[in-house]
Amino acid sequence: MHIAIAGNIGSGKTTLTNMLAHHFGWTPRFEAVAHNPYLEDYYADIRRWSFNLEVFFLTQRFKDALAIRRSQETIIQDRSIFEGVYIFAANNYAMGNLTERDFQTYMDLFRLMTSLVGTPDLMIYLRSSVPHLVAQIQRRGRDYEQTMQLDYLKNLNDSYDDFIFHKYPGRVLVIDKDNLDYEHRPQDFASIVDKINAQLYGLFPETSDSQTSDWQINVPIPNP
Repeated sequence: MHIAIAGNIGSGKTTLTNMLAHHFGWTPRFEAVAHNPYLEDYYADIRRWSFNLEVFFLTQRFKDALAIRRSQETIIQDRSIFEGVYIFAANNYAMGNLTERDFQTYMDLFRLMTSLVGTPDLMIYLRSSVPHLVAQIQRRGRDYEQTMQLDYLKNLNDSYDDFIFHKYPGRVLVIDKDNLDYEHRPQDFASIVDKINAQLYGLFPETSDSQTSDWQINVPIPNP
């Protein structure tokens, strides 16, 4: 089984990945840290090297997706191949760093890859407002994140919503992160566990229909 966690920078993906892995006995998987040989060239001439950079990242994420597909374990993944494409590569394209021709070639390659690995059994989307993200980023204090522009975070948020609600073809559980502190409030974490159990195993928490509609959307997974 494959569960993926999606969400903007500062939404709490890594923390939730580790907590759910510990709770359910799943195997956590994080994005492989591999030096991209195009990085130096990319920063020297972004438009010239964007396509090369994105294809390299796509290749690494595809390797991860294949490894997950072949695994006999239940894997919970912090950021999937879909985010790398629909959020970050798409943002590069929107900024004019990828030509229309290059972006369509890139998307053709991505579609071919995902036809081989499919979608996760469940995508958990941690949806956060920009003020909440900023507070989290400031709290964790990573130097390289402190100069991040608000417009950049907002654009990423918009891209995530567009991706989740209009482009992603799999099953999604949406968690409104602003009012939750699952790291420090056990009841908040328990509520997420209940919702995951409902999605994966049909073990529905005791909530009214109106409450249920606030936290989940179900998009049928296409037949292979």
